[in-house]
Amino acid sequence: MTPFRLTSTVRRRTLALFAGLLVVAPPHAEANAASGSASATAITALAVQSRSTRQTKRPTPKKKTPAKRSTRSTRAGRTRAPIVPVLRFTSPRGEAALTSDLTTLLGSRTKNGAWGAMVISISRGDTLFAHGADSKMVPASTMKLFTSAIAFEKLGPEHTFSTDVLRDGPLEANGVVRGNLVLRGDGDPSLSPRFVRGGPDASMSMLARFVAGAGIKRVTGDLVADASALELRGIPEGWLTRYAGAGYAAPFSALTLNENIVIVGVTAGGSGGAATVFLEPATRGLTITNTVRTVAGSSTRISAHRAGNDRVVVSGTIGARAGTVRYQLVVGDPATFTGGAFRAALEEQGITVDGALRVGRTPDNATLVTSLPSPPLARLISTMNRESINIFAELLFRGAARGADKQTLGSAENASATLNEFMVRQVGAAPDAVSVTDGSGLSVLDRVTPRSLVQLLAHAHRAPWGSAFHASLPVAGESELLRNRMRATPAQGNLHAKTGTTNDVIGLSGYVTAENGEILAFAFLYNGKDRWHARETIDAMGPTMAAFSRE
Repeated sequence: MTPFRLTSTVRRRTLALFAGLLVVAPPHAEANAASGSASATAITALAVQSRSTRQTKRPTPKKKTPAKRSTRSTRAGRTRAPIVPVLRFTSPRGEAALTSDLTTLLGSRTKNGAWGAMVISISRGDTLFAHGADSKMVPASTMKLFTSAIAFEKLGPEHTFSTDVLRDGPLEANGVVRGNLVLRGDGDPSLSPRFVRGGPDASMSMLARFVAGAGIKRVTGDLVADASALELRGIPEGWLTRYAGAGYAAPFSALTLNENIVIVGVTAGGSGGAATVFLEPATRGLTITNTVRTVAGSSTRISAHRAGNDRVVVSGTIGARAGTVRYQLVVGDPATFTGGAFRAALEEQGITVDGALRVGRTPDNATLVTSLPSPPLARLISTMNRESINIFAELLFRGAARGADKQTLGSAENASATLNEFMVRQVGAAPDAVSVTDGSGLSVLDRVTPRSLVQLLAHAHRAPWGSAFHASLPVAGESELLRNRMRATPAQGNLHAKTGTTNDVIGLSGYVTAENGEILAFAFLYNGKDRWHARETIDAMGPTMAAFSRE
C-alpha cells in the first residue's frame, strides 16, 4: 500500500542579495507579501545589518542549537497560520488498505458535521467501506439519482412528453372553431431554449404554427390552460422561504415554459422620454406597469419585480446610450404564463381568440388538433443530472408517478409512494431508508441513507436502462459540475457521479472503475457547515477509489 501522502503547500523562496548576504524568505512569504510592511521592514533591517558587519571583523560563529519550529512569527509580533498540507489521494492495495485510507481521509479535514459513506464493488458484490451507512441524511441534489431511476423505470428512456392543443367544438370550413381551444400540459420540461432553438418564444411559436397548419383561424370561445396533470401546488414541501424568487427554485406546473422564468427587457427611448419594456417570451398572462424614463448617458438604475402573479412592475431610469438591458423574474402562475404565451403566439399567426384566457380542464369530448412532443426521457435526464436543474427534477418526479398511462395524478405524495415501493420491492432497500417530499433534493425534509444510494446504483447498473443512467452523470475533470474537480488524478474521465450541494450539504454519489478493473458504486454525504473541507475530502476519496487494487 502506498502510504497516505500529505504534501505541503508550495513554498516560494524570495532571494535578495545585499552586499553578499543571501536573504531567504521563510515559508508563506508570498502570503506575507500581501501585508507589505512587515516583509519590507525585515529586509531593510537585514540590509543595514549587512553593511555594518563589513566594517568590523566578523566574529567566529558559534555552533547554534537548531531552533524549534513555531507557528508564531517573530516579525512585528505577527501570528502566522500553520501550514495546512493539501489533502492527497492514495493508491491502496487490498481491501484493508482501502478501508484504512478512506477512514483517514474522512476524519482528516472537517471540523464539524456528520458523514455518511459507503463503497461497494458491483463486480464482486462485496462492501469495501461503510461509515454511517444507515444514517438518515439530507441528500441535496444526489436526490436526482432516485428521480432518474423511477422515471426510467416507470416511463422508459424513449418516453416523450406531449403538449397538446385540443378543441371542444366543431371546426368549420372557414377555419372558425365554434367552442374553446385548450392547451393541455403534460409536465414537459423541454419547452425552453435548451431544446427548442429560437429563444424563449420558440416553443409556443412552433405550436401556434402547427395550429395554423391545421386550418384554424379563429376561436369563438376561450383559450383554456389545462395544467391538471400535476398537482396544483407549485412549491414542494420543505423548500425554504428564502428560495422564493430564485431561478433555481421556480415553481413547477404541468404547463411549464422557459423553466418558468420570464425575461424583462428594457430599451431606451429618446432622452427625457419613456423607455420601452417587453417580455420574453411575450405573454398575455402578465401585464406590464412601466415608469422607466430615459436619461442622458449610458448608466441604468432599474427595478423590476412581480406584483402578485399577473403583473410586472418596472421603474427607474435608463441611459439613452445604454441599449437594451434584460432582467429575469420567476413566474408566479406558470399555467397562466404559458397559456398567455401561447395566446400571443396565436396572434402572431393571425389566429384570434374571442374569449378570455383561463385555467381549466380539458372536456372529455375534446378533439386533438396538434401536439408538440419532447425529446426522449434519456436526453431530459441527462440534461437534468449534468446541470442539476431542479425544475426538471420536480416535473420528472411527478411524471414518473403519473406513469405511462397517465391515469394517476402527478403529485409529490404519489411520487414518494412510487419511489418507496420501487426501492423496497426492486432495489431491496429498507422501508424507512428513503423519505422525501420533492424530486430535486432542495427540500430540507428529504432523508436518505448512503446504503440506499449504493443499492440504487447497483440496481441501475444492471437495469435495462442502466446505460442511459450512466450516461446522464457528469464525469470527473471533464464535464459540467465535475469539470474542475479531481483533474489530473486517476478519477479524471473515469468517475461518473451526481453532485449535491447546499449551504449545509456536500454529496457525491456514482460509479468509478478501480485500477484492477472493478466497478465500484459509492455514496458520500456530508451534513454540516464545513462544506469546503468536506468537498476537499470527497475529491481525495474519489481518486483513491480509482487507484485501488486488490493486489
